[in-house]
Amino acid sequence: MWLLMAVLSAFFAGLTSILAKSGIRKTDSDLATGLRTVVVLVFSWLMVFVVGSAGQIGDISAKSLVFLILSGLATGASWICYFKALSMGDVNKVVPVDKSSTILTVLLAIIIFRETNHLAVKLISAALLGAGVWMMIEKKTVNQEKQDRVWIIYAALGAVFAALTSILAKVGIENVESNLGTAIRTGVVLLMAWAIILMKGKQKLIKIIDRKELLFISLSGVATGASWLCYYYALQKGIVSVVVPIDKMSILVSIAFSYFVFKERLGKRAILGLFLMVAGTLLMVFTG
Repeated sequence: MWLLMAVLSAFFAGLTSILAKSGIRKTDSDLATGLRTVVVLVFSWLMVFVVGSAGQIGDISAKSLVFLILSGLATGASWICYFKALSMGDVNKVVPVDKSSTILTVLLAIIIFRETNHLAVKLISAALLGAGVWMMIEKKTVNQEKQDRVWIIYAALGAVFAALTSILAKVGIENVESNLGTAIRTGVVLLMAWAIILMKGKQKLIKIIDRKELLFISLSGVATGASWLCYYYALQKGIVSVVVPIDKMSILVSIAFSYFVFKERLGKRAILGLFLMVAGTLLMVFTG
């Protein structure tokens, strides 16, 4: 079951990138993050009441609560950086950099959780992923290099925070029902996102948001909520170094839709990079 949930998580995560990109063409990325988090929060708590785990809040230990909060903060930072990068760069360039968080997650899982089975294979897989990411970031003209550096920085920071999210969440939901854990950390993300919006005075921009973009932002929130619910169930029941790589296969969904929706084409170098990323991910999954 946890393998199936990991696959569904990847599918919904892939849709999230496309829907979010469609919603931030004109809309500020920070504001979009805050709005879509509202949708995710509602979705998350709805599932908590559906499965009947709301009554377990009082049973959550101080340790689990602290790690859930830290995980939420890491998630908020990851989202802010990721959607900023997505607003500046192509989907098929930003997503691969974001998925490089798999490498750091696997290394941290090996060190922290002692997931050392098939260690050599995992390290080889991580190397393939790294090579794939590097090849998918195709070189552009000199005039574009400055902007490339900007979105790459945001995407890389998003990847680092995403890796920390997985590790912190694994500890936080160890003895907590996964839907409840997801809802709590989503609340932390919401507070963080809106704190940044208010600090920057961007709440005034809500009045001028394009309705079509607002719809896409909302749909991306629904997709994110579905992805999270599947992902954290898989993370709680399964093996971190297997669940995370499967989830990162969402890159195939994102790139496929980016081709049809945004007409973003991959060059030969990028296609080879994508092949290396998929090969590294599959190798990690089937030996995990």
